[in-house]
Amino acid sequence: MATQAPERPEPTSPATAPAVRLRGIRRTYGEVVAIAGLDLDIADGEFFTLLGPSGSGKTTTLRVIAGFERPEAGTVELHGADVTRTAPSERPVNTVFQDYALFPHMTVRENVEYGLRVKGVTRRERRARADEVLERVRLPGLGSRRPLHLSGGQRQRVALARAIVNGPPVLLLDEPLGALDLKLRQEMQTFLKELQRELGITFVYVTHDQDEALTMSDRLAVFNQGAIEQVGPPAEVYEHPQTEFVAGFVGVSNVLDRGGRRFTIRPEKIRMGESGDSGVGEPGTVREVVYVGMVTRYLVELDGGGELVVVRQNLETSSQQALEEQGRRVRLSWRPEHTYEIVKEGT
Repeated sequence: MATQAPERPEPTSPATAPAVRLRGIRRTYGEVVAIAGLDLDIADGEFFTLLGPSGSGKTTTLRVIAGFERPEAGTVELHGADVTRTAPSERPVNTVFQDYALFPHMTVRENVEYGLRVKGVTRRERRARADEVLERVRLPGLGSRRPLHLSGGQRQRVALARAIVNGPPVLLLDEPLGALDLKLRQEMQTFLKELQRELGITFVYVTHDQDEALTMSDRLAVFNQGAIEQVGPPAEVYEHPQTEFVAGFVGVSNVLDRGGRRFTIRPEKIRMGESGDSGVGEPGTVREVVYVGMVTRYLVELDGGGELVVVRQNLETSSQQALEEQGRRVRLSWRPEHTYEIVKEGT
């Protein structure tokens, strides 16, 4: 009797396919494994962040999507089309880099028009589209200036304008705010999220900044040593870390071992009361106090072993009052639903 061949899965319709689909991606540099067997789906219209420390594989993953790096194994699909062997210039994506990569000898408008000129768009249409997108990124009237005459935030918006003027369905952003100061970076975070909603296109954003990822993303993937540890909406990843690495990297978290169980609890979920208070909790001693303006951070050494970081808002507390807490006996307590069991590293 002839053996019936297994049925092949039906190809995904472009209308229902993810904006980006990675399957079994592997990329090495000599003996170093940058990405190992990575699978990831990014939905159409998402603001999706690749978050992780330096060397975790997030930037390599972005470069694989862009086509700047070719994987030794695996496939890359953009809206259902296999582009694994497609040249970067032929992929329906654009990339924004941290260093802007603007042409200093060209005006702002000429920089924005560059991709259109390469595609043979007429001069009149190039100018109209460039001026329209400069208006969208809040740089009206600056088309005739040179990039060197702009601030860092303005140059970053020019780079964005150049990347979106062609209307790419996927925009890749490689730590684009890393060179900006804190205040400008926060302003640009809000601007980028508003721009993404306006455009309705998929943003794939690389950063090592946890606050940035939590602030901007619809979903995020936490990278560690060439693999993804957890994927989910920011609140889910923050509130329910699945591994010790995620608990420690995404925000600040406490990890305790009790009764053979390892669990995590966020500092802001812990109540700090008098040492004689009753109820569920653990006694300890305040070993360190750090006043940081809006909040005070306490390091409490527990009688049962281990230590917890506690954060309290300074609603009616002065810096002097906060610092006087050092050495005080206290009792820490928390609600059971605010603790989450996590996987131990190496298990």
